[in-house]
Amino acid sequence: MPLVPLARIMVEPLVRAALLEDLGRAGDLTTDAIVPAGLAARATMVAREAGVVAGLELAKLAFALIDPNIAMQVEIDDGATVTMGGVIARVTGPARGILMAERTALNFLGHLSGIASATASIVAAARGTKAKITCTRKTTPGLRAVEKYAVRAGGGDNHRFGLDDAILIKDNHIAIAGGIAQALRRARAAAGHLVKIEVEIDNLDQLKEALGEGADAVLLDNMSLDRLAKAVAMVEGRATTEASGRVTLESAPAIAATGVDLISVGWLTHSAAVLDIGLDFEA
Repeated sequence: MPLVPLARIMVEPLVRAALLEDLGRAGDLTTDAIVPAGLAARATMVAREAGVVAGLELAKLAFALIDPNIAMQVEIDDGATVTMGGVIARVTGPARGILMAERTALNFLGHLSGIASATASIVAAARGTKAKITCTRKTTPGLRAVEKYAVRAGGGDNHRFGLDDAILIKDNHIAIAGGIAQALRRARAAAGHLVKIEVEIDNLDQLKEALGEGADAVLLDNMSLDRLAKAVAMVEGRATTEASGRVTLESAPAIAATGVDLISVGWLTHSAAVLDIGLDFEA
């Protein structure tokens, strides 16, 4: 599926807030003191390491909000792989504005490209199986929409975006309800006709109970490979199977080989390393 960019109305508040945080109460004291007003400049965004790019529109917006006379010419699209030393974009316009927006633009671009790159790596690790890699709600507060976009740029899928777009019955819900059957029956009675219901499963007895109550999906949490394979065999396609819990790049291939439909990975959004991208001014 083609990568669909996020609408400007969704990302502009994030970029504005980041710029205001950086400019503070007095603006860029360093640039104002050193760089002459009206000086034009050219700069190149360069990848210091190989990876998958994401966040170009946010970077472009950072420059445009500071000075509409700044132009950012993109040389590679979100979702594409860049090699070490590869040119990502070229920026031209007033030098002061470029310098003021530089850090905000690179912060978004580096962070989101890091998520996309990590996602691409684990997607590759599961290649050859039916398992899809999906993120979770373990996102940076305020940045969920763009972080989940970066997962899509890396070839992954998105889990639910919030508490309001699906029902996910976890262990604490089960404990309060008094059991899986009770929790599922209450959820089914309250859910709209388009709302899917997933339940977290710790063992095969719970799985049998969840299947008996007609769960749409089962979250197989922290299960061994052997138990995951048995769980998939028990389900027999009656529900979507999702493996979760301490998934790594090294463990993903074996987890995928058990036949699960989804592998959810929280660290893609909460701990992925930034992709090192620099902005080099031309002499």
